[in-house]
Amino acid sequence: MGGSGGERSSSRARAAVPAKPSKLDKLSDEELRKWSAAYGYSDKGTRAKLLDQLSGHADGILDPCREAGVKNLPLEMPPFTLSDIQAAIPRYCFKRSLLKSIGYLLIDLIQIALLGWAATFIGKPVGPEGILGTGLHVPAHLQHLHLPEWAPYVLWPLYIFCQGTVMTGVWVLAHECGHQAFSESEFWNNTFGTVLHSFLLVPYHSWRITHKRHHENTGSCENDEVFAPSTRSDWAKDMLRETPIAQFFGIFIMLTVGWLPGYLVFNATGPAKYRGKNANHFSPTAAFFRPEEYWLIVQSDIAFFSTVGLLGYAIHTLGFATVGKFYLLPLMVVNYHLVLITYLQHTASYLPHFRGKEWNFLRGALCTVDRKFGYVYDSYLHHIVDTHVCHHLFSKMPFYHAQEATEVIKKVVGKYYMYDPSPIASAVYNSFSHCQFIEDDGNIAFYKNVK
Repeated sequence: MGGSGGERSSSRARAAVPAKPSKLDKLSDEELRKWSAAYGYSDKGTRAKLLDQLSGHADGILDPCREAGVKNLPLEMPPFTLSDIQAAIPRYCFKRSLLKSIGYLLIDLIQIALLGWAATFIGKPVGPEGILGTGLHVPAHLQHLHLPEWAPYVLWPLYIFCQGTVMTGVWVLAHECGHQAFSESEFWNNTFGTVLHSFLLVPYHSWRITHKRHHENTGSCENDEVFAPSTRSDWAKDMLRETPIAQFFGIFIMLTVGWLPGYLVFNATGPAKYRGKNANHFSPTAAFFRPEEYWLIVQSDIAFFSTVGLLGYAIHTLGFATVGKFYLLPLMVVNYHLVLITYLQHTASYLPHFRGKEWNFLRGALCTVDRKFGYVYDSYLHHIVDTHVCHHLFSKMPFYHAQEATEVIKKVVGKYYMYDPSPIASAVYNSFSHCQFIEDDGNIAFYKNVK
């Protein structure tokens, strides 16, 4: 790795003998030296020194994903360039089609409509006062069928999750618009993006602008726009954060209100450079917007609050319970997916963050990880989960070519491609518990904890 340091330059890499037994005691000296090098420390010195400098990484080293072959992102500068990767990918993978994108959108919208229509029958009998009253043909031997009284308690959660999952697919298509991957036309991209994101309660241009900067600065300790790591001084040795109860509560808060209002209003997980400043995505004078972007933010606010107005009218007309079941709870599933997916793509004990001259775009783009939710699940989410490395390298590439491109990328970048097969539930808990903070100094920093 480069001579500008890394974890080895950190003042926290002390050579003192550990005061208590280490979780890594079972590892051989050779293994400890290997892990020291992987985390950017010196692999020289006594066993006590090796154990001490790795103490904050012990849970990450012992993570079950390691048994599946997951290693740290290499710290050496990549021996390839972005142009090398691009040249290996078929040129048609970069071709954007408005008609094809609209086709995927129509499929999602039809599924949303069908799910909503089907949900209107939950709790209704089959007979004339129920489904038959809609004019649907039902065989005579089924006309007196009644579902069990407990059926709505199963069917409503099933509807809410399925509807929220399909709506997440629409969110992903709006995300394509923000990256100008939906079509070749900026006008159509921003038109569809504004409409789709507004109906999902997202201020389109406000999100688009800061999300673009996230892509431009991924993996940077100072400048990444989201999931910026806490430093040891931020963390302040708050042991309560490392208790299981606090961690489960933290995960719950992150997955429920982490997006809205957490990130959009309060800049939760945003970088330290915005602290004490206006960092509200709904404010056209927020610190992360330029003066020339003022009216784009106003436009997004108008679209967003117009949707809020329509939502208020729907609640007045149909009732809060109805709107809640059909729209608000599925929308919470959308927000849950959004935070879950992005958190797992950027937070892991084997992904470094960079400072100063150690950071560059290619290095940062490779500091993300692909995962799989399952074939059907990934399809509904338009493969935003299993092709994220490709997306960070080439954000204008449409999602429907990203799987093919990913296979090429794997061959070109080799060990620099990050994939984690961990089950999602355990991956969330392990990342949340293992990734508490990074050191305040050092040009290459990995997450640590102290428990």
